[in-house]
Amino acid sequence: MLTIKVLGSGCANCKRVEQIAQKVVGDLAIEAQIVKVTDYNEIMKYNILSTPGLVINEKVVSSGRIPTPAEVTTWVTTALMEE
Repeated sequence: MLTIKVLGSGCANCKRVEQIAQKVVGDLAIEAQIVKVTDYNEIMKYNILSTPGLVINEKVVSSGRIPTPAEVTTWVTTALMEE
Protein backbone atom coordinates (compact mmCIF):
# COMPACT_ATOMS: atom_id res chain seq x y z
CA MET A 1 0.00 0.00 0.00
CA LEU A 2 1.27 3.45 -0.90
CA THR A 3 1.81 6.14 1.68
CA ILE A 4 1.16 9.63 0.38
CA LYS A 5 2.04 12.58 2.59
CA VAL A 6 0.91 16.14 2.09
CA LEU A 7 3.34 18.51 3.78
CA GLY A 8 2.10 21.91 4.85
CA SER A 9 0.37 24.07 7.41
CA GLY A 10 -3.14 23.22 6.23
CA CYS A 11 -3.47 26.26 3.95
CA ALA A 12 -5.75 26.30 0.90
CA ASN A 13 -2.94 25.11 -1.39
CA CYS A 14 -2.14 22.20 0.93
CA LYS A 15 -5.81 21.21 0.98
CA ARG A 16 -5.91 21.36 -2.82
CA VAL A 17 -2.90 19.02 -3.09
CA GLU A 18 -4.63 16.63 -0.69
CA GLN A 19 -7.82 16.73 -2.79
CA ILE A 20 -5.86 15.97 -5.96
CA ALA A 21 -4.11 13.04 -4.26
CA GLN A 22 -7.42 11.64 -3.01
CA LYS A 23 -8.99 11.97 -6.46
CA VAL A 24 -6.06 10.19 -8.14
CA VAL A 25 -6.19 7.35 -5.60
CA GLY A 26 -9.93 7.04 -6.16
CA ASP A 27 -9.63 7.19 -9.96
CA LEU A 28 -6.94 4.50 -9.97
CA ALA A 29 -8.93 2.40 -7.47
CA ILE A 30 -5.84 1.66 -5.39
CA GLU A 31 -5.21 1.42 -1.68
CA ALA A 32 -3.21 4.30 -0.31
CA GLN A 33 -2.84 5.99 3.02
CA ILE A 34 -2.98 9.78 2.71
CA VAL A 35 -1.38 11.56 5.64
CA LYS A 36 -1.38 15.28 6.37
CA VAL A 37 1.89 16.43 7.93
CA THR A 38 1.49 19.82 9.58
CA ASP A 39 4.27 19.68 12.18
CA TYR A 40 7.05 22.05 11.10
CA ASN A 41 9.83 19.81 12.45
CA GLU A 42 8.46 16.81 10.54
CA ILE A 43 8.17 18.86 7.34
CA MET A 44 11.80 20.00 7.69
CA LYS A 45 12.95 16.36 7.69
CA TYR A 46 12.02 16.25 4.00
CA ASN A 47 14.36 19.14 3.15
CA ILE A 48 11.85 21.14 1.12
CA LEU A 49 12.08 24.91 0.79
CA SER A 50 8.39 25.68 0.51
CA THR A 51 5.00 24.05 0.96
CA PRO A 52 2.83 22.42 -0.12
CA GLY A 53 4.93 19.31 -0.47
CA LEU A 54 3.94 15.89 -1.74
CA VAL A 55 5.75 12.74 -0.66
CA ILE A 56 5.01 9.28 -2.05
CA ASN A 57 6.56 6.33 -0.21
CA GLU A 58 9.03 8.69 1.49
CA LYS A 59 10.18 10.21 -1.81
CA VAL A 60 9.58 13.96 -2.29
CA VAL A 61 7.92 14.37 -5.68
CA SER A 62 6.76 17.99 -5.46
CA SER A 63 7.19 21.09 -3.32
CA GLY A 64 6.22 24.72 -3.46
CA ARG A 65 3.43 24.31 -6.00
CA ILE A 66 0.19 22.52 -6.76
CA PRO A 67 0.90 19.61 -9.12
CA THR A 68 -1.61 18.69 -11.81
CA PRO A 69 -3.72 15.56 -11.42
CA ALA A 70 -1.83 14.09 -14.41
CA GLU A 71 1.51 14.62 -12.64
CA VAL A 72 0.23 13.00 -9.45
CA THR A 73 -1.15 10.07 -11.45
CA THR A 74 2.27 9.55 -13.06
CA TRP A 75 4.05 9.68 -9.69
CA VAL A 76 1.59 7.28 -8.07
CA THR A 77 1.77 4.73 -10.89
CA THR A 78 5.57 4.94 -10.87
CA ALA A 79 5.60 4.33 -7.12
CA LEU A 80 3.27 1.34 -7.57
CA MET A 81 5.67 -0.20 -10.09
CA GLU A 82 8.58 0.28 -7.66
CA GLU A 83 6.85 -1.57 -4.83
